[in-house]
Amino acid sequence: MSGEFSPNPNDPRVIRTRQLIQDAFFYHLNKKDFSAITVQDITQKATINRATFYAHFADKYELLESVLSYAFQEYVLKQINVGAHLTEETLKQLVISLCNYHDSSNQCIKKYESVAPIFEENIKAQLEKLVLEIAMSQTDGAEPPKTLAYLATMLSWSIYGVTYRWNLEERQESPAELAERVVPFMMSGTGLLN
Repeated sequence: MSGEFSPNPNDPRVIRTRQLIQDAFFYHLNKKDFSAITVQDITQKATINRATFYAHFADKYELLESVLSYAFQEYVLKQINVGAHLTEETLKQLVISLCNYHDSSNQCIKKYESVAPIFEENIKAQLEKLVLEIAMSQTDGAEPPKTLAYLATMLSWSIYGVTYRWNLEERQESPAELAERVVPFMMSGTGLLN
């Protein structure tokens, strides 16, 4: 957390205040472009002062990162078993989960394009970390860490790219259909198909 002091994250007042901040932020994201939203807009809607906002977040970018990380946890991390192997089924579940993540973001953010670069950076980083954890647990040190890092980058960026295009093209097929179509191409280049 930002600011001069770190509020106790388990304190009900802190939880309530963070929720007020996030609700105000979503309210404004549905009304105007992210770049036009100010901290003052958020604090007025949340009925808090600026010092309270800054006790929780350094700025609106940190708030956005927090919201995106939470959404990633809800839509992706809770759907994937980190202890699972990097199989075709795991990759299909990642594609489906990321489609759901994109879909939920579209519903929460009116001008999705305005936050797309931040969104992309955040998702790729979190997805890459997840894929790397899964790959490392699968190989038990048999593969060099750098090779696994490249594999994680390749797969996470591929999954993000495919699901981003699916989202841009107005979701013309179901997430499951998309996963069925693209994951075999991803797997053929990884050498991990069991």
